[in-house]
Amino acid sequence: MMRLDVYLTFDGQCEEAMTFYQSVLGGKIETMMKVAGSPAESQYPPEAKDYVLHAHLQLQNLNIMASDAPPALYSKPAGMQIVIEPDETDEAERIYAALSEGGAIEHEMTATFFAKRYAMFADRFGVRWMIVCGAPEQN
Repeated sequence: MMRLDVYLTFDGQCEEAMTFYQSVLGGKIETMMKVAGSPAESQYPPEAKDYVLHAHLQLQNLNIMASDAPPALYSKPAGMQIVIEPDETDEAERIYAALSEGGAIEHEMTATFFAKRYAMFADRFGVRWMIVCGAPEQN
């Protein structure tokens, strides 16, 4: 069996983002290792001492891992999305409202021909998400 997880890179907001994701999605932050006090500290400029070298949020069936990119090496996420498939439409709406606040909405949460609820957006940290909830009712 193989496991596939997600690794995100931030521009100095890793701790804030991972704490936010835990508050919205649940789970437990297992690791939040900072630059300061680490063996890599000398490789970072002083203004990056509070950057996160590695964070790990363990959810029920997914690990979200992340770090802050070294200054000047960050690039905005593109070409991928994290897909969330809640069982209930109320949960889909709750997650959408929280994660999309302050972000850029590409497709508003709505019913579609392929899902009871569907949305696509980038959150306030620039991470792209897609929510797909349930098959539509067949008439």
